[in-house]
Amino acid sequence: MAMHITPDNRLKKLIVIGDRLLIKPTKPDEKTASGLYLPPGVQEKEKVQQGYVIKAGPGYAIPMPVEDEPWKTEEDKVKYVPLQAREGDLAIFLVSGATEVMYEDQKYFIVPQGAILMLEREEDL
Repeated sequence: MAMHITPDNRLKKLIVIGDRLLIKPTKPDEKTASGLYLPPGVQEKEKVQQGYVIKAGPGYAIPMPVEDEPWKTEEDKVKYVPLQAREGDLAIFLVSGATEVMYEDQKYFIVPQGAILMLEREEDL
């Protein structure tokens, strides 16, 4: 069966590894609903960027003790400490730690959680 790539599922093919996040940068001067934004001077220096978390990796892998238990599946052998960042969060991050990528004419950043300075989450408080 042929899979058709739609705007909704086109990012499904991208799998984010480990403690990394896929972030779609916001436009300069774009304010969030709560009014959080980076002043132009900060962005011009290109030290700090902001954007929305599109995908999050599974987290930090925790090594499991080696036990020869044939009934355990491969899946059971790796456990992760989940990331603080979640899909939909607004992240402010250090550009120096990020890798810029283009995917279907859109600019994204792959950012390790260690480069995230702050998150804003739209939740009912």
